[in-house]
Amino acid sequence: MPSGDEALAAAADVLYKSLRANDRLTDYSEVEDVEALGETLRSLLQLTFDDTFPNLQVTDDLFTAASLETLVDVILEALERPLPLDEESLVAALRLVITEFSEDERILDFFSQLRQAVVEGDEALENGGEETFNRRGSLVTSTEVITSSLDELILPAKQVQEVQDAWNAFLDSYATREIAGETIYAALFDSAPSLQSLFKTPRAVMSMRFMMGINQIIMALKEPKRMRAVVESIGFQHLDLEVTVPRIAIFRDAIMDLVAAEMGSKVSESAAEGLAMTLNYAGGAYIFIREKFSARVKILASSWKTANLEEDEDDGMGEDGLAEEEEAEEENQESGENEEGKEGGELEKGMSEKEMKNQQGVPTTYSEMFRFNAAVMGFASNTWMFVVLDSFDAIVKNVANSYRLQEECDVLALKMAKIGGTVSLGDYKAVMLASIRSLVPKDWDSAHEVAWNWLWDNVERILEVQLDKPAARERYLGRFLGSLEEETKQIIRQEVYIKFFALAPAGQDYFKQSTTRLFFIADKILDMTLDMYKEPTRMVDDISALGLRHVGYGIPTEFFSPFVTGCIQVVRELTGDETLADAFGWSLGLISRILTRTINEGSTIVMKAINTDNAKQVKKAVSCAPRGKRAIWMLNITVGTQSISPLLWSISSGSLEAASMMIGDLLTIRADRDRYYYGLDELFSRHPDIIQILTTDAPPLLPKMLDCLMWRSRIAVAGYRRVNYYIKHLTVDSEGNFSDAMSWVYKLEDPAIAVHDVLVQLSDMVWGKITYRSFLMSKIWLLLTLVVFLFSQSIIKSLRAED
Repeated sequence: MPSGDEALAAAADVLYKSLRANDRLTDYSEVEDVEALGETLRSLLQLTFDDTFPNLQVTDDLFTAASLETLVDVILEALERPLPLDEESLVAALRLVITEFSEDERILDFFSQLRQAVVEGDEALENGGEETFNRRGSLVTSTEVITSSLDELILPAKQVQEVQDAWNAFLDSYATREIAGETIYAALFDSAPSLQSLFKTPRAVMSMRFMMGINQIIMALKEPKRMRAVVESIGFQHLDLEVTVPRIAIFRDAIMDLVAAEMGSKVSESAAEGLAMTLNYAGGAYIFIREKFSARVKILASSWKTANLEEDEDDGMGEDGLAEEEEAEEENQESGENEEGKEGGELEKGMSEKEMKNQQGVPTTYSEMFRFNAAVMGFASNTWMFVVLDSFDAIVKNVANSYRLQEECDVLALKMAKIGGTVSLGDYKAVMLASIRSLVPKDWDSAHEVAWNWLWDNVERILEVQLDKPAARERYLGRFLGSLEEETKQIIRQEVYIKFFALAPAGQDYFKQSTTRLFFIADKILDMTLDMYKEPTRMVDDISALGLRHVGYGIPTEFFSPFVTGCIQVVRELTGDETLADAFGWSLGLISRILTRTINEGSTIVMKAINTDNAKQVKKAVSCAPRGKRAIWMLNITVGTQSISPLLWSISSGSLEAASMMIGDLLTIRADRDRYYYGLDELFSRHPDIIQILTTDAPPLLPKMLDCLMWRSRIAVAGYRRVNYYIKHLTVDSEGNFSDAMSWVYKLEDPAIAVHDVLVQLSDMVWGKITYRSFLMSKIWLLLTLVVFLFSQSIIKSLRAED
């Protein structure tokens, strides 16, 4: 059961709910500054005991009706006295109760009721000392899976530390986290045959998801609110899976058995119990979310695709799905010409309807319909509506991800604050619903109405909290940064890293640059926090690009939280201004969230393999890709509006072994019956200057690439083998002009490269087919003048001889 600060916080929560439910305090129960109210309630309850709060059985009936009425009498009496104008009435009244009514008999009776809930000495030991409670105060056991609610899980601080230490030790027992993930995957796959049908994603991808998901949940145990958000985010990703309590038990037992087998006696009984309760909590949350929200999320996703004329994307399959793909292709081949004709007729009909709508000027997408309805309803001059419209696609697609939804709304609030003017969020809701109804007329029903209202109510609730704050925060932060002297800046530069290294000692391994570089990073952080308020749109793009670079650096996202905490502590200690610390911390926290998301989304298994610079690891990662997306996995990772090329990153970072493997894989011809896969076009489409990149940054890879531009037949005819040279992109660029490939090779000044078969074939073709004739035509006048000169000299010489 909880004790100390945890018991105090739990008791304060119960008291807060009881006071809000009291009819006599209805006029005062709506408090905006909930944190101040909670702090005051904890201060009041702390008077019950002289020292720290002891073990306490926290339940909803912790306070009897009689004791609550007694407390309410005292609060009402305090409300009748003069109170400070700068505080909310209920908070000020409670402070007055603490200072002036602490010896009142009614308050002493209230405290005595609370003391009866204390579990002394032997009873606490018999109950196992500290126990685990959820936010409601209900006891949680290591075998119970709660599916009826999604409250915060509160573990004792000591147990949390033991669970995290045990989990980190388990991960450290493997050479890499990828190997740990594969071990977890194998344990689940082998121990639960009934669950094998759920594993449709390639093994390497799924194993990393398992490891990262469990690690993310365990690392958030110290912060119950953040852990709940993490579990919600992962739970929304399991909406399509049939998660049941027996399956959760199988999953939990497989993980527990694996940790026990690997760590043995190194895992304490308390750590094992805490890990089991954590897995139960996550599993129960998935069931709760699936039962409550899955229908709404699916309605939003399907109707949004319909409204934007989007088609379901084929995510492709790995090697495990080839049989199903072959069966599908055979069925398609056997469908017959009649079906093809029928499909062609339907396609032609559909195209004609679309063309007809375009000719008539009828809006066909949500963006077009929203602009049309906004003009009709008289909101065309409300610029803020179209700012929301630009972000609405990301909001709808990420409604199941509470972290991402909060991030999108925070950025949207910054953008809207820069526009100014009056904002009525209800007006957007009216135009939005009218537009969606118009675009989804056949499917629209009461369930759609409820789902879209639920979406906007959530968005509106988040926006209303933030809309009025960015302007004031920008002013506070701007004044502070503008008034900083060089000596103060130097203190901040030094203290930021001192605080960070104290919070996360392992972070020192990732800051190996010079002191000048570290100070530059600290200055850049200060500038970014202010720029986030001034230019949110540009900053989101810049932060996404920075995050993708950190993907290549292999920076663990666990370090961002302590780094942000350290920076905020420095500013708070330096100024003592909580308003300024809030403005600085909110901006820096948003930057940290965007960076973390970008790194997590960009950290594909290919990028992780590149960081090892091991060709085998890269090959294993790439082998998980579907045939049609194999090249994309190696050439493009997109997060938001920014993208990074794994191939280019491997070259620029010096991972030449990985780069060589990817070039060879891209330029390998693969056949699948009548279809061939060759990544040459994708390579030059993504990197038209790949030859220049190789000649400048990685000359040893150029022969490898040129070798892969040739194909030699295995069959010899009359002593000769056919050879194909794929030199299209070396001859012309994407605009049809002559390519600069030969000039880049010339600048390399390497005779061994210059005589490569591909370059010889290229130069012979260009010379024989094009340059030869042009060269001769350009020299005709020179030849003519030369002939004339020779003849004239011969004639003049003969004339002189005759004279």
